[in-house]
Amino acid sequence: MRILKYMIGGAVAGAAAAYFLGYDYLFNGISKTYLKGKSSAHIDDGNLFPSNPVATEEPKLWEEDPDYNKTELPKYLVENLKRSRTAALVVIRNGKILHEQYWDGYNQLSQTNSFSMAKAVTVMLLGKALEEGIIPTLDEKFSDFYPEFKNKPFGNQVTLKNLAEMEAGLDWNEDYNNPFLPNTKAYYGKSLVKAVFSRRFKEEPGVRFEYQSGSTQFLGFALRKALNQSLAAYLSEKFWIPLGMEQNAKWSTDDHGMEKAYCCIHSNARDFAKLGQLFLDDGKAGDHQILNADFIEQMRTPTEKSQNIYGMGLWINHDNPVKHYYFLGLQGQYIIMVPEHNMVIVKTGSYSNNPKNDRGRPDQVKFLVNEIVELF
Repeated sequence: MRILKYMIGGAVAGAAAAYFLGYDYLFNGISKTYLKGKSSAHIDDGNLFPSNPVATEEPKLWEEDPDYNKTELPKYLVENLKRSRTAALVVIRNGKILHEQYWDGYNQLSQTNSFSMAKAVTVMLLGKALEEGIIPTLDEKFSDFYPEFKNKPFGNQVTLKNLAEMEAGLDWNEDYNNPFLPNTKAYYGKSLVKAVFSRRFKEEPGVRFEYQSGSTQFLGFALRKALNQSLAAYLSEKFWIPLGMEQNAKWSTDDHGMEKAYCCIHSNARDFAKLGQLFLDDGKAGDHQILNADFIEQMRTPTEKSQNIYGMGLWINHDNPVKHYYFLGLQGQYIIMVPEHNMVIVKTGSYSNNPKNDRGRPDQVKFLVNEIVELF
């Protein structure tokens, strides 16, 4: 009995210490992972967090290609997809759905976590806000939205463009495995303000490329303040409804209704593919210009500081014989655009061991592009 008393006392003391040291989010993380049989964040954890709805109004189903699902994927390709725990593979060619396949109980209606594919969506919202004059220029400073940053070292220099291009100079370690680093606090914490605004800027912005979820979250805060509405509502109005998305989606938030701008739009593979098609069509959907073509081009133009692998929210591969660019999620979620073949490839799933030997880009993206283009 005395031992139990000491154990309870120790647990209470540990919990109190974690709370006062700012690590109380760890308990939330444990309850949403290990206590649910998972070892980390997962594509199906959308119902574990609060969220804002991303509504559609008049769904438009993809038109099927005459060869829809007539070509069987070769065994080695299927093995690669299964090994990487793929949920869905969708291939769009010339604006029509050519192939779709699902594994592990997922289907056309399954909504899974986008993870960092949401970064490109946040930049799309920035482009729309610029187009509508809600934000004057890309060179607008973050401190214009949050004046308290004018007194922080380098805080008065950071522009929205710096944040979109991952050149903000933010002190942020993009490590997903260490629970004491900022990504975990942002994902499982109750307040994104506490997780992000406590970070400092460590160097002059615009000098160095460093991929950081915190930069996109800063961008999301600036957008939210400029729009005076939720990012999800703006995404619904400007993209989900005009694109005729097949399903309502949802965007995970903290406990105060702020979207995780760097992450966590829960949707299905078919609707993710419509985002890719928008880029192939230079921002048009039918006869309507949904997003300014010049901004689309800016997003997919590689920056010098990134050594030509990143634009604004998008990863780029012009090294490969079949050039492509793509939305990239942490656990092997991709929306890949292949302009030369007018093709969009979407893969969803939950695989945390994807090798990134291709200059910081996942090897699997290049593999899928080369194999699927040759197959179809």
